[in-house]
Amino acid sequence: MPLYCSNIPRSILGLGRRSHNFTLSHIKTPDSFFLSLQHKSPNTHIALLSKFDQTFSMEEDRKMLCLDLAAEEYSKELDAAVRAVQMACFLCQRLHHTLISICQSSNENSLLTVAGWSVKAIVSWMLLQCLRGENVSIVTAEDDVQALSKTNTSELLETVVKIVNECLAEASRFGVEQPKSALAISDVVEIISSCNSVGGHSRRFWVLGPLDGEMGLAHGEQYAVALSLIEDGEVVLGVLGCPNYPMRKDWLSYQNRYHWIISKLTPATSESWNKGCVIYAKKGSGKAWIQPLLHANKKFVWPNHAKQVSVSSIDNPALATFCQPTEKPNSSHSYTEGLAHSVGLSNQTLKVQNMMKYAAIACGDAEVFMKFPRAGYKEKIWDHAAGAIIIQEAGGVVTDARGSPLDFSKGLYLERLDRGIVACVGATLHEKIIHDVDASWVSSCL
Repeated sequence: MPLYCSNIPRSILGLGRRSHNFTLSHIKTPDSFFLSLQHKSPNTHIALLSKFDQTFSMEEDRKMLCLDLAAEEYSKELDAAVRAVQMACFLCQRLHHTLISICQSSNENSLLTVAGWSVKAIVSWMLLQCLRGENVSIVTAEDDVQALSKTNTSELLETVVKIVNECLAEASRFGVEQPKSALAISDVVEIISSCNSVGGHSRRFWVLGPLDGEMGLAHGEQYAVALSLIEDGEVVLGVLGCPNYPMRKDWLSYQNRYHWIISKLTPATSESWNKGCVIYAKKGSGKAWIQPLLHANKKFVWPNHAKQVSVSSIDNPALATFCQPTEKPNSSHSYTEGLAHSVGLSNQTLKVQNMMKYAAIACGDAEVFMKFPRAGYKEKIWDHAAGAIIIQEAGGVVTDARGSPLDFSKGLYLERLDRGIVACVGATLHEKIIHDVDASWVSSCL
């Protein structure tokens, strides 16, 4: 039997939190407006009958509903991606404390290989579980799937399976039912094998950077898990998991001492939010959000105490914090430092890995990031996709050195990248940097 009421919660109407339990329709008569919400349960129906004057505009109502539909777009995918990255960060935090004891006979590269495969397995599994019925195609480092089949990887693969199963035993904390039985080696190989997409323009695919700044995991420094969704060549959502990112800007500059300082200041059982976060955004929302990583024995409940973040308002180069490149083999430090000097970036620099630069700018902890790869080096899409959309939705600008948007439609690499990448908090700084790149590039010999 229908229920008529004069006040329906905004969440049901789609004006607050989204609801998957109702469908909405409306009918306008000469003197009234009838709003109908049909619950997915066959016996539940809510309706609102309200008097409107003759100036009521159906066009205005249509616009309201269109805005609501736009807000709903990619919400399911964003929810799945955030949960997947949260779980991957949980795995990484456990790995930092246990990997050495598990693989004492392995070298550091082997440990990082185990970590990378484990993150890929967890993220792939979570996306498959949360997006049931959808084809989940993931782009990541191109040689990893083939490497799994090599005979000398059997011991490492066994370690990956053990780590993955231990992590999946906690799946219910992240809102997903854990497997009824432990995954076998063949199961894990099959899951990781979904990471075999080559990207492109017309396809819908996920992009995963399992461990950006991987040495940070081994040494307790900065690193990130980056996940994004690309559709028709455009990034539509991005998620950055930053297990060691501090909640105080001044702690970012401690570099190698940071983990030691935090471990001394924060008891192991503390639930205070001093470090570790997930930052995320989706296309067209004009907002970026940050939420803490899950504390021990807590369950993930959306939105998990999320707070909105935005880029800083600093547009004076002398006051701007510049994220200095640390990737020595593939970028020109001398040109970047010279350009920073010509632009007038005289404030203290911040040295962090690729994705951490994007995080710092989106959170208002830095203002400028520039990277100019050496001749012959191609920037990979998983190093930039998630970070780029997060900065853009937080109010910043990310382009190549000509000022054109980054092109993620050409496969695994940013094939049409013009000279380099410039990310900053707004148009004033961006225009000055682009101008100075044009003025100095010919003499740079890059």
